[in-house]
Amino acid sequence: MSVKTDTEVIIGGKVLTLSGYESEEYLQKVASYINGKINEYMKMDNFKRQSLETQNVLIELNIADDYFKAKSQIELLEEDIKAKENELYDLKHELIATQIKFENTSKALKEAQEQHAENAKQIVRMETELKELRKG
Repeated sequence: MSVKTDTEVIIGGKVLTLSGYESEEYLQKVASYINGKINEYMKMDNFKRQSLETQNVLIELNIADDYFKAKSQIELLEEDIKAKENELYDLKHELIATQIKFENTSKALKEAQEQHAENAKQIVRMETELKELRKG
């Protein structure tokens, strides 16, 4: 189990102490993300006119929206990975089947070539016998 980390961060201009089992860098990254959202909204005049409570709710909604969009994207990517894994599995089996066919075809070709060579020898023998019979 990880060690609990206490880290001071600045969020919205206030120094806060965050505690968790994540690294200090991670906690700072979270604080930076929240500050980015605050700064993004503070650029909007309509937002600044809202009460502090409404501002906080709007920021919370925006962060929740980012979370659910990211979660949805992860689910899509996981489905895509699963589909690609299934496709890869099918391709591996197709490759194995093709290799087996190739090996069988190669074996049949080799046998046919051997038979052809044997037939060619037999033809030469028969032609030689025929020539001898015609002479004699």
